[in-house]
Amino acid sequence: MNSSAPDSTASSGASGARRPARPGLTPRGRVAAAAGSLATWASRVSGRGSGGMIGGLVSLKLDPDLMAQLAVGRRSALVTGTNGKSTTTRMLAAAMRTLGPVASNANGDNMDAGIVSALAADREAPLAAIEVDELHTPQVAENTRPEVIVMLNLTRDQLDRVGEINSIERRLRAGVEANPQATIVANCDDVMVTSAAFDHPNVVWVAAGNAWTGDSVSCPRTGSAVVRSTAPGVSGASEMHWHATAPMPDGTRFERPAPAWWVDDTHIYGPGGFSAPMELALPGRANRGNAAQAVAGAVAMGADPRRAVEAVGKVSDVAGRYSTVTLGAQEAHLLLAKNPAGWQEALSMIDKSAEGLVIAVNGQVADGVDLSWLWDVQFESFSELEVFAAGERGADLSVRLTYAGVTHTLIDAPLDAIAACPPGRVEVLANYTAFRDLGRAIAERKGGK
Repeated sequence: MNSSAPDSTASSGASGARRPARPGLTPRGRVAAAAGSLATWASRVSGRGSGGMIGGLVSLKLDPDLMAQLAVGRRSALVTGTNGKSTTTRMLAAAMRTLGPVASNANGDNMDAGIVSALAADREAPLAAIEVDELHTPQVAENTRPEVIVMLNLTRDQLDRVGEINSIERRLRAGVEANPQATIVANCDDVMVTSAAFDHPNVVWVAAGNAWTGDSVSCPRTGSAVVRSTAPGVSGASEMHWHATAPMPDGTRFERPAPAWWVDDTHIYGPGGFSAPMELALPGRANRGNAAQAVAGAVAMGADPRRAVEAVGKVSDVAGRYSTVTLGAQEAHLLLAKNPAGWQEALSMIDKSAEGLVIAVNGQVADGVDLSWLWDVQFESFSELEVFAAGERGADLSVRLTYAGVTHTLIDAPLDAIAACPPGRVEVLANYTAFRDLGRAIAERKGGK
């Protein structure tokens, strides 16, 4: 294991592109890109969606090598993990724009088709900040040969689609090993991420936090227990440390690495004594960790750290998440959560002085049809709010809330549930397709006025 933290004078700075100017696409690639652009345009004008996925699907059908062609000569940074990918990618792109134009899949289309669409939409940008689904990271890295890979966290997520967490860790570990040219920006507070990055020769460790530890009670390297304790950290304040109780086969102790970057409630700290105030427009302790990793990733790409901190602080909206929408007498504050770790973090952001709380849950393929994870989320702390259960799987949620002792009302349509709340601020927490469908319903209602 090696630990390093490139500063703003890194050779890959704003003018120091490591790759030659991008050549043109092959004739087949040009046809594929043009067909994808047409499909994207058709999807948008027909009102069927943003076109990010369909355009890429059409392009890749015509030329499966198109992603690699679009990435040649472009300096890329990938962002992956279970939670926080879209937010961190938006922050990273903002920080990298201090170096030059950046192509990015800002709408969160994080599989191959969405990434191809994003790269094709901005052919001239010399930089790319790409959100990548965990399962797709090795393949995307093979095609893009990134300079930086930001690894946030790994927790249980949609077991019926993604699979068991240790298998994902092993797959990411292999992807990291296959990219020795990349700087890995890794969350040292996450046991699974640390395991995936542990053997890489160039890792920048970031203390980004990890409130959810339920999926890392045992060491992915040795199978032994992971023990957590509190000890003085690099800042002098108490920090949560962890270690595996058994050594690895070579005798190495598997434990939390010392971070090069970390945050507190007011500042961000980095290599060489760097320190700067960091005020974010986005709420929550998790987003301070996301911002720290975005800054570290941008600095590894050559950005000035102070300019990077300033840029991430201005990110205020991520595809509608964290936004507040006026709906009649209610001011709906919208939050997205997709798995136990994400739900627990989102619940910590709920304003308990709000007039109401709407929790909306679907169980479509994109959400994971198995909702047994609801029983891992601690809903018990919201008994003082007027709570409404909604969504296609609102009845499942209602059962969980009943066992949590939370008095609530079941109203299937989230928009109707919001309208049933008392006038004033309403907190709305929804999983992936429930959030998406609510956004469409809000747009239709506002468009009809």
